[in-house]
Amino acid sequence: MISDHERRVVPLRFPDLVPAAIGTAPPQLRVVDPALLCVDDRYQRALSERSIKLIRKIVSEWDWRAFKPPVVVDVGGELHVIDGQHTAIGAVTHGGIPAIPVLVVDADEQADRARAFVRHNRDRIQVTPTQLHTAMLAAGDEDAQTVAKVCERAGVSILKNPPALGRYKVGDTMAITTIRALVSRRHALGARRVLDVCVKGGCAPVSAAMIRAVETLLFAPEYKDEIDEGRIALLISAHLSTLEMEAGRFATERKVPLWRALASVIYMNKRKGRAGG
Repeated sequence: MISDHERRVVPLRFPDLVPAAIGTAPPQLRVVDPALLCVDDRYQRALSERSIKLIRKIVSEWDWRAFKPPVVVDVGGELHVIDGQHTAIGAVTHGGIPAIPVLVVDADEQADRARAFVRHNRDRIQVTPTQLHTAMLAAGDEDAQTVAKVCERAGVSILKNPPALGRYKVGDTMAITTIRALVSRRHALGARRVLDVCVKGGCAPVSAAMIRAVETLLFAPEYKDEIDEGRIALLISAHLSTLEMEAGRFATERKVPLWRALASVIYMNKRKGRAGG
């Protein structure tokens, strides 16, 4: 029985869309020794530092439930990887994976294989950080749970997607990567203080730049204890648009990150009155 959080795969209706004619055969599933797979350097990516980190992660966290079969082409009896070389290299590097399933597709010419590689790497929707956070939360990840509790207690709502027409409400945020880093640096209590100020300041959305700016004002040695949380929230609430414009100019002129410029501008305006000056 389908629960409230599940849905069946159903066709979408596109009146103006003409489906492509099927001119290729569907893939075949084979189970092979990953050490027998080949990588064509003429179109495949060379291993970067990021690639090495990913392969290390695959090896150290190998889990068949997270496995996606590489897509390969049979070229004269050799299987050339079109998509999934990191998985293949990870399996070989692991040493305890004697065989993996692969999907074999038809692409007789090298140009066809290169085009298939492009399609696999271009025609995909990357998981956003907020969508990944939601999935990690559902999986019971402790760090994700801590972030969620901190946000809930501060009145911050983590959105999976931007709202229609960009109409954010006070406390809405897409800056989950920044918040995760904030919790890592300042722990739950410190992160809660920062997000409280952002919400009390009426931030809609609670942006990455504002989070970093408030954190700087509360914890950086040059600002710590020079301006209290209530004053920061008041300044943000009463002068947000002005502060953001001033920070934009400051960042451009001084060639500093926007969050650092925003912290400086808020601090320089700390003596402003409640209504504007």
